[in-house]
Amino acid sequence: MTRVAAIDCGTNSIRLLIADIDRNDGRTVLNDVVREMRVVRLGQGVDATGELAPEALERTFAATSDYARMIREHGAERVRFVATSASRDARNRDVFVDGVKDLLGVEPEVISGDEEAALSFAGASSVLPILDGHEVLVVDLGGGSTEFVLGTAAGVTAAKSVDIGCVRLTERHLRNDPPTPEQIAAAEADVDAALGRAGRDVPLERATAVVGVAGSVTTITAHALRLPEYSPEAIHGAVLPIRDVRAAATDLLSMTRDQRAALPYMHPGRVDVIGAGGLVWRRILERMGELTRGRITAATASEHDILDGIALSIG
Repeated sequence: MTRVAAIDCGTNSIRLLIADIDRNDGRTVLNDVVREMRVVRLGQGVDATGELAPEALERTFAATSDYARMIREHGAERVRFVATSASRDARNRDVFVDGVKDLLGVEPEVISGDEEAALSFAGASSVLPILDGHEVLVVDLGGGSTEFVLGTAAGVTAAKSVDIGCVRLTERHLRNDPPTPEQIAAAEADVDAALGRAGRDVPLERATAVVGVAGSVTTITAHALRLPEYSPEAIHGAVLPIRDVRAAATDLLSMTRDQRAALPYMHPGRVDVIGAGGLVWRRILERMGELTRGRITAATASEHDILDGIALSIG
């Protein structure tokens, strides 16, 4: 058994997983020791300025310092820190890389969209039996980018990362509270264009099932289920008709910030961007229904994603 620590630093949040990796009868199992998430909004303003903001770096370094302490306390033998969309886009990412290395003793890897997609698929597929006999599309809806990964139990068939995400689209288009019809239409045009780019590399129409991962998807699922609190156990593996997801996403998009903040399953760090997350997720599912000529009628939510994939990659 090996104890590992994985850190996923995205556009909106930074997450830590400390887990014991157990190999038994040819299967690899992650047993959680610590699973932690902080919203630091590293990608604040990156879409407009092309640089990581000093205050965003400060928040991220503070969380990294806490994670470094927890990793030492729990005796992780191997550590991997992965950074994604915001860090890929920033001109001053060297400041970020040097700061994390000083705090953690490990150099953060600013990975490509393709590697991000593969890690997301590995994390989701490690725990969901839906892959058996299916060609599944895993959608990782992040803050700065969204990954489309088609694969089977044998591995990834095709993948594409596109620059649409809940933080990026909120900053670019959804400035009113709630957003105006014109702002929503502009954001949807961005999503449709990104879906077109993804479809050139990934044969989306071949999918027989869709799995959504990351905080926007799981929060929308919580809203559709009307949970009394955020419950990973209730969300993970939940299969919802597209019409129910669409209704929940539209509801979140039409709410005011105060109304969203009052929801019992809403993380404070997602209040201002979940409307854009809902817009992206509903349009993806609508398009998948069209492309598969009605074969895709539901979506599965997964609490296991790129973070699990990172941990598995070093075990």
